[in-house]
Amino acid sequence: MNQAEFFQISGIVLDLAVEAHDLLRGATQQEIPGVREDKQKLPNATITNITIMNKIGERSMGKPQGTYITIDAPQLRSANPPVHEEIAGLLAKQINLLLKKYNVSSNDPVLVVGLGNWEATPDSLGPKVIAQFTVTRHLLKYVPQDLPPGTRPVSALAPGVLGTTGIETAEIIQGVIQKTQPKAIIAIDALSAADLHRVGSSIQINDTGINPGSGVGNQRMGINQNTMGIPVIAIGIPTVVNAGIIIYQALNQLKQNLPQANLQFNRNIIQNLTQNVLSPFGGNLTVTPKEIDELIHNLAWVIGNALNRSLHSNLLKSNAAIPLH
Repeated sequence: MNQAEFFQISGIVLDLAVEAHDLLRGATQQEIPGVREDKQKLPNATITNITIMNKIGERSMGKPQGTYITIDAPQLRSANPPVHEEIAGLLAKQINLLLKKYNVSSNDPVLVVGLGNWEATPDSLGPKVIAQFTVTRHLLKYVPQDLPPGTRPVSALAPGVLGTTGIETAEIIQGVIQKTQPKAIIAIDALSAADLHRVGSSIQINDTGINPGSGVGNQRMGINQNTMGIPVIAIGIPTVVNAGIIIYQALNQLKQNLPQANLQFNRNIIQNLTQNVLSPFGGNLTVTPKEIDELIHNLAWVIGNALNRSLHSNLLKSNAAIPLH
């Protein structure tokens, strides 16, 4: 059984477009019709830009047409503030490019939404980002004299999850949009990876929005331009991986490292083994690194720093002493 078949029978959704693209290309590395990939290698990061150009590419990738940018930076997982600062700058640049694509000017209001659950650490990335950057909408209303000209009105929201609020997250955001009238939304969420190496080290930015809970098989109403009525830029970082993927990868490693054993793993063997091992959890288990608390803290800082650079260039230029909240 190849990896694509395993994902299909296991019901694993690929949050990262770069992973879906790699899976489709496989060992042949042939280009996919309707999809374009561009790579840029930097000293501490690799930036992969995948563009789904038409309906053909959309059907192949299983994702809507649009731009999907992935910043792969393994040192995000380590305590390396200079690299974190560098990655924040790269992320800010990509955010600016997407805002420019949708003609969002430097002083247009923007709503930042931190998706996820405060109480579940791997899912708390979005809400924790909200505490890491400057919101200004209220300051422009109450103390405009303390702000430099051209300051952008930025508001933030951490709407919680359906199980806590009883309200679809998208419905909460729609209500806030009606009141605050932003020109764009930036939504942050934790994702699920198909490769352990990407947990905590890959940042995806796209202009097609986000479906909360999709990575763990919990589909909700989408947050995108169709449902919100304004452009939605989504920023996501994988913080979990399906345990079935670990089993599959371990079996493949075993087969490669012991060629003399002539191990054969067909579809039924892998499927039954995975289900048996994960049976205490109904055949479905999501895992996260033990250092997830520190990882989430660092990743939230990187995204918050990038948002400040992207959304508050005038404040940074003026060296204004503005509190986070």
